[in-house]
Amino acid sequence: MTGARSREIQTQAGGILRLAGPLVVNNLAVAGMAFADAVMAGRLGAESLAAVAVGNSTWFLAFTLGLGILMAISPISAQLWGAGRRKKIGRYTRQGMYLALLMGVPLIFIGQKFIEPFHVAIGIDEGFRDLAVGYTKAILFGAPGIFIFLALRFTTEGIGHTRPIMYTSAFALVSNVFLNYVLMFGKFGAPALGAVGCGWASAISMWLVMLALLTYVLISPRYRELKIFARFAPPRLNVLREVIVLGVPIAITITAEAGLFAAVSILVGTLGAAITAAHQIAINFASTFFMVPLALSSATTIYVGQLIGAGELERARFAGAVGIGLCGIFMTFAAIILLVFRDGVVGLYTDDAAVRTIALSLLLIVAVFQVADGIQIGAAGALRAYKDTRFPMVINIFSYWIVAFPLAYFAALIWKSPPATIWLAFVVGLTIAAVLLSWRYYRISKV
Repeated sequence: MTGARSREIQTQAGGILRLAGPLVVNNLAVAGMAFADAVMAGRLGAESLAAVAVGNSTWFLAFTLGLGILMAISPISAQLWGAGRRKKIGRYTRQGMYLALLMGVPLIFIGQKFIEPFHVAIGIDEGFRDLAVGYTKAILFGAPGIFIFLALRFTTEGIGHTRPIMYTSAFALVSNVFLNYVLMFGKFGAPALGAVGCGWASAISMWLVMLALLTYVLISPRYRELKIFARFAPPRLNVLREVIVLGVPIAITITAEAGLFAAVSILVGTLGAAITAAHQIAINFASTFFMVPLALSSATTIYVGQLIGAGELERARFAGAVGIGLCGIFMTFAAIILLVFRDGVVGLYTDDAAVRTIALSLLLIVAVFQVADGIQIGAAGALRAYKDTRFPMVINIFSYWIVAFPLAYFAALIWKSPPATIWLAFVVGLTIAAVLLSWRYYRISKV
């Protein structure tokens, strides 16, 4: 490797890592909320932990659709910022907030009507079904708030100013843990709502984090040139259409992956409380590790997108490759750490012997798919910078739903396999996605 190439790697990696640092804190705070929910629900018993697992998986399917659509604001803002067309960014932020309300408000009413029949139809264990339904109905009230937050977040990401996201998410974590304590266990005069209280705590925290970021955007001089709130503008169909056309494939892409994990969680929910609780422990810990490459992927989108906007296409291609490499390297270390410390990890969640045994076997599978998971999310982030969203959508649908989900379905419900065997579907799906998305990046980024 030449000295010039080595310096370029250091420059690109440094730029991505500077953007990613606050996003890592943000994502770990989000994972910390899920971790706190799981640990605090686990103290109420296996049924409450299982209810939170299934309820959160149901909510997450709806959340990722909104997340993906609004994520289109990030590459749009990044390219406009790199091209020096900064006044146009505020237009997309305003329309993104309209879109957030159009998605979030109906979701509340749809959920109240259909969540219980949905859980009954898929056969969730009756021992904790009512708790799972109550949790899901409660958390849905936070949907409009968190979607508005996302519209603001992806704007501030796109302009490369990621620190406010870190601060607001840390605030949300503290709020969520405190509200869990109050509403789950009945402190300070509040009723003890158990697992359902966990859902209400999350919903309130979503509105609080939105208000925190909105306040910052309103008062910070950094956003004045974007003209976000300079005037009232009604919904503009052409701008909404642009965000939706770019965002829907992103939503389907990330929902294909997240939906696989959520769908398997729901499948496992038919196998009893102990298996469901063990699955929740493994999925929660895997999700925590995943927050770092997810942040690196978002930073890669921003960094590469700004280079594309500035017309530096060769540097953009190299930066995307560096971003993918950083994701893979981190997840290699994560796999090693998990193999060494998995027994202690399980002990953080539960003392139940049956749950511990199952969870330990699942964490071995988690260690196996870490590297593939890192590479595929890194490649997806690099592709978003090029506004290439449809082909990755096809890749993820194929990898996770044509290949992986049928394997998980047959293992869980037809073959009645052990939980670790069911989880091998994740290994297969993530590996296929990593290979195909990397190949697509190589093709699309050619100068």
